[in-house]
Amino acid sequence: MKRADTARARAHARDILTDAGVRAAPVPVEKIIRARGIVVQHAPLADDLSGMAYIREGIGIVGVNALHHPNRQRFTLAHEFAHHELHADILKAEVHVDRGFRVLKRDQLASEGVDWREIEANAFAAELLMPQFLLDTMMDVGGFDLEDDERVEALARRFRVSASALRFRLLA
Repeated sequence: MKRADTARARAHARDILTDAGVRAAPVPVEKIIRARGIVVQHAPLADDLSGMAYIREGIGIVGVNALHHPNRQRFTLAHEFAHHELHADILKAEVHVDRGFRVLKRDQLASEGVDWREIEANAFAAELLMPQFLLDTMMDVGGFDLEDDERVEALARRFRVSASALRFRLLA
C-alpha cells in the first residue's frame, strides 16, 4: 500500500504560491488554478458531493458544489486542484469524485492512512490556503491561543477559511 507523502504535497503548494507571487491572505485560489490552465466550474450538486477533478480532451477541470459555503468551496477548489497537481497520472484514467468530503476533518479512512491521495490533497489544500509563512506573520511571538474563539474567527476570516479548518491547520 502506498503511503501519503504530505511533505511533498505541502512543498508543492509552497512552490505554487511562490510562482504566483502570493504575499498576503486570502490566497486567490481560483485565480491560481485558472492561471495553471485548469478550468473551474461551479454548479449545484448533491449535498454529499463537494467536488471533482477530471481531464476531458486534455483539459484539466475542477468542479465544485456551488451550494456549499464559500469557505468550503475554496477548500474544495484547493483539494481538487491538488489532485491535478499531485495525481495527474491517475486523473488521466479516471474521474475523481469527492463525496462526503469533509473540510480538513480527517474522516475514518484518512485517519487510518488508507487513502493516500486524499491525505495528500488535504495537506496540499491546507498549505495552499493557509501557508505557514503567512500564518507566521499573523501569529503572536508568544503563541496563539486556539481556545480564543474571537481571535481564531478573526484569523479564519483573513484566510477565508472556517475556524475549524484553521484550528486543524495550526495543530497539524
